[in-house]
Amino acid sequence: MWQSYSNGLLIAAGLIIALGAQNAFVLAQSLRREHHLPVAMLCVVCDALLVTAGVFGLAAVLAQNPILLGVARWGGAAFLLWYGAQALLRAARPQALNHAGETGPRSRRAVLLAALAVTLLNPHVYLDTVLLIGSLGAQQTVPGAYALGAASASLMWFLFLALGAAWLAPWLARPSTWRFIDLGVALMMFSIAWQLLRDTSMA
Repeated sequence: MWQSYSNGLLIAAGLIIALGAQNAFVLAQSLRREHHLPVAMLCVVCDALLVTAGVFGLAAVLAQNPILLGVARWGGAAFLLWYGAQALLRAARPQALNHAGETGPRSRRAVLLAALAVTLLNPHVYLDTVLLIGSLGAQQTVPGAYALGAASASLMWFLFLALGAAWLAPWLARPSTWRFIDLGVALMMFSIAWQLLRDTSMA
């Protein structure tokens, strides 16, 4: 049991910690201190559900259905391009860099819906979290313990990201810093979208 748990913990940690669309979103929300803990917990819950689904059968379904994978790639790439464009617009408008500006902070519902979109419309969540982590978990002696280990890695990482970035927020609350963050988020989104489109064209 503990071996399966450790395998899930280490494998998931290695993939989750790699900077991606979901991490960039949590980081930006944490620096803004805008509903960052609910966002982190939403990401943890989504990861746990997706890993569990992958371990207990969804990974096999995706691996055998190239149409579903194609829809995930193209739809996700379109969303990532749109989100990256929004980040570029924020970087180009100084008033958008201040989270306490004229428009005020976004509601918790709006932020959580955006987090849900970044999580579920990102094809990497299906290629990595469901297909890769899930298929490896299906081979474990105790698949349930493996899924719990992967969920534990997600919990530790996103809480660390949310609390650590929020703690640094007072030192990073300058317009130039926000501009840099939004440019970095846009670059990350465009990069992931390009990789997805390139992989699709080469397939």
